[in-house]
Amino acid sequence: MARPDQNDGESPRRTAILEALRVSEDPLGVTELAERLGIHPNTARFHLDALVTQGLVDRRLEEPSGRGRPRAVHTSHPGMDRGGRRQYHLLAEILLGQLSTSPDPGAAAEAAGRSWGGYLVEQVAPFHQTDAAEATQRLTAMMTELGFAPEPAREAGRIRLRHCPFLELAEEYSATLCPLHLGLMQGALSEIHAPIAATSLEPFAEPDACLVHLSPTRSQAAGKRPKQRRSRSA
Repeated sequence: MARPDQNDGESPRRTAILEALRVSEDPLGVTELAERLGIHPNTARFHLDALVTQGLVDRRLEEPSGRGRPRAVHTSHPGMDRGGRRQYHLLAEILLGQLSTSPDPGAAAEAAGRSWGGYLVEQVAPFHQTDAAEATQRLTAMMTELGFAPEPAREAGRIRLRHCPFLELAEEYSATLCPLHLGLMQGALSEIHAPIAATSLEPFAEPDACLVHLSPTRSQAAGKRPKQRRSRSA
């Protein structure tokens, strides 16, 4: 059996409970709140538990005036109202729009991504030598955590990104958002001293995916070149 308003994180009933606590001059118990709002005490208790967990309501036990268990009372937690629906989409638009005013928006976005990629990737122990397979695994894990749904491509050295968590923005700000994503991967691989680098990102290279190209770093490629044999002097 589902709990009251279990799937509604911003339920009007929960908002009403919080407002009742805010306007009350005295702390309120479960029964008092239920009577004021005309709801079942179990419903009031469920929403109060959630509000306490969210840090919006404080709960304490009153000093007992006689026999019996002390009564739990509630007050609204002081502080600014966090409000309802978050406007992260608007914030992202503002920041991307600011990047777009740079002399080279793609380079600025890529640099921002590199600094954050090094912070987001799972770190390696000092002096740990990361091979290409491990570097790809760590990069894939980071991109999975960020919501890109990466998967190996048919060609070696490629990663398909099946999902773009910023698709609506990418359609308008691809010149900055896609380089930012590439920078994230570059920064991550650089942070773990990977022998591979993310050299390019093809937006919508396939109908259902973007394509990341990985290549050996210059030092790694140089190390694989066959050494030239010295000619013996006569």
